[in-house]
Amino acid sequence: MNGETVPILELVGVSKFFGGVKALSNVSLSLGAGEVLCLLGDNGAGKSTLIKIMSGVFLTSAGELRVDGRPVKFNGPRDAQTYGISAVHQEVDAFPLMSVARNFVLGHEPVEGRWPWRRMNKRRAEEIALEQLRRMGIRRVASAKQLVGTLSGGERQALAISRALYYGARILILDEPTSALGVKEASVVLRLVQQARADGVAIVFITHNAHHALRVGDRFVVLIHGEVAAEFARGERSREEVLNLMAGGEELELLEEQLEEQVDEFDSAPAGE
Repeated sequence: MNGETVPILELVGVSKFFGGVKALSNVSLSLGAGEVLCLLGDNGAGKSTLIKIMSGVFLTSAGELRVDGRPVKFNGPRDAQTYGISAVHQEVDAFPLMSVARNFVLGHEPVEGRWPWRRMNKRRAEEIALEQLRRMGIRRVASAKQLVGTLSGGERQALAISRALYYGARILILDEPTSALGVKEASVVLRLVQQARADGVAIVFITHNAHHALRVGDRFVVLIHGEVAAEFARGERSREEVLNLMAGGEELELLEEQLEEQVDEFDSAPAGE
């Protein structure tokens, strides 16, 4: 990131306590437009708490959030959404007995007719959903009339990400988007992340999978016991070092020699459908 560029999102000295339990302690990080920040750490590291603060679910106990350099306070997810912050969770919020189109436009339904005969314009809803999915390179969803319950896990993730981007997400929080997906489906999701980054969207990518993180990440933050244990840019650590950091081993010691297997090898892996 250019030092003169104001980050789109900043957390400054953020702490979170639940009674006497410390979930986060003095966490600071920043995110720029068109950047993928990978948030890494084992279970209980504080990742879920941190993204809930970013998305307005939790208030901070200390510290502040800034959007475009200005302090903000979120009293709920809707407040975060007004700043263009959208979260897509591992278990995608969707209605399986509704169509792809209905799920896509939910809360933003195009309407036709005059009161009191106004109704959702189903044809337009189907056009919007299918056009956006095609724009994002998702071609396996044959029809917007298809029930979401018939989609695979990867297709549901693609639908949720495409929907968030269509409705103006500037900051996209992806919580374990490739968890439990096969190699081919995970590659589709990773390609969507890369495309969103190319479109200037800022992305927080939470994952346990170092391979996926190194495929798409620009910068990396490792949390251990609610604290930032390490922060580094792409290419500064090998896969083995990243795994060591995530496991909470000798995370604060830099290895003297870089291992032969570098991050770049992951760039060559196919990310097609």
